[in-house]
Amino acid sequence: MNRSYAADPFIRNEREANIAERADRLAAIFAERAPKHDREGSFPYENFEDLKASGYLKLTVPKRFGGEEASVYEMVLAQERLARGDGSTALAVGWHISLILKQRLTRAWPEALFESLCESIVKEGIVINELASEPATGSPSRGGRPETTAVKVDGGWSITGRKTFSTLSPILKVFVVTAGIEGSERKGAFLVRSGPGVELEETWDTMGMRATGSHDVVLKDVFVPDSEVIRDENYEMPSSPVPTEGTLLHIPACYLGIAYAARNFAIDFAARYRPNSLTVPIAELPHIQRQIALIEADLITARTYLYQVADRWDREPDNRASLKAELGLAKYTATNAAVRIVDQAMRIVGGSSLSRKLPLERMYRDVRAGLHNPPMDDMVLTNLAKQAIREREERPDQG
Repeated sequence: MNRSYAADPFIRNEREANIAERADRLAAIFAERAPKHDREGSFPYENFEDLKASGYLKLTVPKRFGGEEASVYEMVLAQERLARGDGSTALAVGWHISLILKQRLTRAWPEALFESLCESIVKEGIVINELASEPATGSPSRGGRPETTAVKVDGGWSITGRKTFSTLSPILKVFVVTAGIEGSERKGAFLVRSGPGVELEETWDTMGMRATGSHDVVLKDVFVPDSEVIRDENYEMPSSPVPTEGTLLHIPACYLGIAYAARNFAIDFAARYRPNSLTVPIAELPHIQRQIALIEADLITARTYLYQVADRWDREPDNRASLKAELGLAKYTATNAAVRIVDQAMRIVGGSSLSRKLPLERMYRDVRAGLHNPPMDDMVLTNLAKQAIREREERPDQG
């Protein structure tokens, strides 16, 4: 194993060391560009050219189509380290690689369509995302019916509607659109290509994650041929759906990566900074050491649980359906820990941490976005409560 990674207990073999090394190399480059894109709210096109050139975009593509076929654990490892350089880029590309991993697990797409997409990723470096959020429905995880509508026409479907939070929208040549099917209570999914009828409205101007390009995408009578329909009104949902929640672990990985970078910045600052009232750097002061210890406690706990759950997901395919509560807890633990870690880092650095010349204020804004990514805290806690109550009812000593 690469010696430089031997100290990280979550890198277990040479393949993982190589995945981590590539992500670290990219993160160092992206960190230099992150302040400019954050300030401007601009999309980091050059980062995605680097991701393409490095092969990162094919991380989860099946080997049979020329990809690396990364596991959930390997995806988490790559994403956590990439986010140490730029959270926006990591979160944005995370939706791409997790979507490919999800389809690899479910094989829900027509095989020829999925093969064609994977070949485009490998050969052309395209990215993809599923556009599901809408103004009236909010997060698709809440179960609202899309107001975007699919109408059957000769040879295919006509799609009309508006999608919000459309991450990667500036560079999406193809994307998945969920839509309500006219005359039916069912929802469909369609592979849409940029072109006539597809318009990008640059609405993304937020406090955090400013460079994800999550603008609105407006569709007006966009034609999708029958050959590029993923799910229509005739699609029969399987009685036992393939669990896919593990693919969402790219989200907590991203926010822990940002927190890790904030931790490093604060410790480096504390080791160097010596005000003229002291004879030693502030890192030697007991109250600063306590703050560093609080960061370490949160970071070690959250990372350990995240990687443990990711490992279980990979190793226990027959047990994945029962891991839903644990997967949600991994996200809840990581994102809330990330918020606390960056807050503590700013307390260590002091008032200068508010300066836009330092990265901490950007990191503080970015980690708060994790609270609004799925699954939401309230849903995670509800699932944990229901699981505890169910286990109590199943105990032999209960009547």
